[in-house]
Amino acid sequence: MAPLGLRTRLIAAFLLVAAISAVTTAALTYQQARNAILKQTQDTAVSTLRDQVEQLEIRLPLDQAELQRVVIELGKRGKPHPWIVFGEYGSLRVSTNPDTPTSGVITDDLREKVRRHDYTAFQRVEDERGKPWLTVGVPAVFQHNGFKESTGAVFFASVPLSTERQTVEAMVDAAKQGAVPGLAIAVVPALLAARSVLRPVRRLRTAAQRMGRGELDTRIEVRGADELAGLARTFNETAGALERSVEELRQAEVRARRFASDVSHELRTPLAGMLAVTEVLDEDAGSLDADTAKALRLISAETGKLAVLVEDLMEISRFDARAAELNLDDVDVAEAVRKTLERRHWDDDRVVTGLPDGVRARLDPRRFDVILANLVGNALRHGGAPVRITVTCAPGPDGDRLVIEVADSGPGIAAEVLPHIFDRFFKADAARTRSAGSGLGLAITLENAHLHGGTLHAANGADGGAVFTLDMPLEART
Repeated sequence: MAPLGLRTRLIAAFLLVAAISAVTTAALTYQQARNAILKQTQDTAVSTLRDQVEQLEIRLPLDQAELQRVVIELGKRGKPHPWIVFGEYGSLRVSTNPDTPTSGVITDDLREKVRRHDYTAFQRVEDERGKPWLTVGVPAVFQHNGFKESTGAVFFASVPLSTERQTVEAMVDAAKQGAVPGLAIAVVPALLAARSVLRPVRRLRTAAQRMGRGELDTRIEVRGADELAGLARTFNETAGALERSVEELRQAEVRARRFASDVSHELRTPLAGMLAVTEVLDEDAGSLDADTAKALRLISAETGKLAVLVEDLMEISRFDARAAELNLDDVDVAEAVRKTLERRHWDDDRVVTGLPDGVRARLDPRRFDVILANLVGNALRHGGAPVRITVTCAPGPDGDRLVIEVADSGPGIAAEVLPHIFDRFFKADAARTRSAGSGLGLAITLENAHLHGGTLHAANGADGGAVFTLDMPLEART
């Protein structure tokens, strides 16, 4: 299930708060109104019955007829609704309804309170059909020597509360009917609130996306002085600091590239002269004494390494400056591989090839020669013979692709070395023989593969040894 968006969550939270507030307010209003309605009815009935009983003139002892008369008299004066009056005196039981001299809504607890304490008491009860009633009990007393004395007669009035219940239920229905429109209306301020919150968030997201695309001069307009405005100011400050840092890094990188290019270019001419001199001296090394000849050959070898390093630095500088170009030509892949091996005298049993005939590709012959020479030379120096070269064609999403594998018979590449195998000036661990190259060979090889629109991967074979896989389109495009 997809997570809910921020807009949906804000609106839901707003509506939830509105609903809780509405329900709470309605519940409190209902409770207060209900108590007020019932209290008014209750107070009116209690005070009316008590006043009427106090005004009675009772002749003691009461008989059935006298008690019936008093009850009927009280029944005529019911407030706020007509009521049913019951009279009890000793064993006598009468009511305004001759057929029911007693009532089930008059509880024993109410009788006990009225008889024992001689004071007015009341209860709200429901009969067996669930109809609500207010039952009021008042003892009949008389004054004697300044004290109230009980006559023994007790009068009860049962007041139906159906009207009050209907009023309360009407209030509940009105609250329910008003809740849905109220929540629907609450959607409007919820949408406005969500919009006011989400608009700055969207601007921030858009600005972050633009910065992710490299537009470091992106800034957000700051509006207001709330937390979102503070966030916008912080974003702008961070973006400014990042832009300055990236610009400094770019300038430093440009200076470093220019320095490497300038140094390589300046060294190229004197190195050419030094190489010419060392070649001449190498020819005469046999006529010199052993120590001098050894020193001369050492100088000649190191000068050659320096020349290779300078050429590689110039080549990598062209890649960094985006100045490297492809000079494409239709090439027979098998013939190109054989020529690379012949030029470097690797066409012996140290290299085993699997070259299918008829595979033609459109590529840069010089750069393809550099790629293959670096891979095979690296395999011979750091791996072990025999080195196997396999050429195949494979279908790809954008057309057929050329796949070349170069596998050696050495111990393979250490796991900690694999992630850095194409890094510039990276040297493998001591398990491999010391590299005689510049440390830029595989980095240049990778750049040439990318220039052709291809990829280059290094891994360890299932039977041991390192395996480099070149995957590039059969038709490279400039």
